Amino acid sequence: MTEEHPFEWPIRVYYEDTDVGGLVYHANYIKFFERARTELFRSIGVSLNDLFAEKASFVIRHLEIDYLKGAKLDDQLVVRTWPNTIRRASIEFCQVLVNTSGQTLCSASIQVACVHPDTLKPIKIPEHILSEITK
Repeated sequence: MTEEHPFEWPIRVYYEDTDVGGLVYHANYIKFFERARTELFRSIGVSLNDLFAEKASFVIRHLEIDYLKGAKLDDQLVVRTWPNTIRRASIEFCQVLVNTSGQTLCSASIQVACVHPDTLKPIKIPEHILSEITK
């Protein structure tokens, strides 16, 4: 997975995603990105439930987001996701939300840390995830 060959996840904007002006509410972009990362993990054979049972979990450590243009009710969009930096216990993902014309509406850099779910202390990312995500 690279910027040239990202994981892609389609999104349609529903009424519940919008504010009173008919634009996607700013916090919902973060939800779109979260869903795309979850589906990315699922696509490489990683169930977050199974990961939790293995005593590993991912939490957001840092997030930077740029809102460039508003998405509207009924828009069909795509979230493009790829790992930018992979460390022992964290992954920084780049994510962009684009419309059907390929125009970027929102972009984010999201660092997730792998932690033990009971202690919330950083742990090494499981090897099976690293091997799949770096393909």
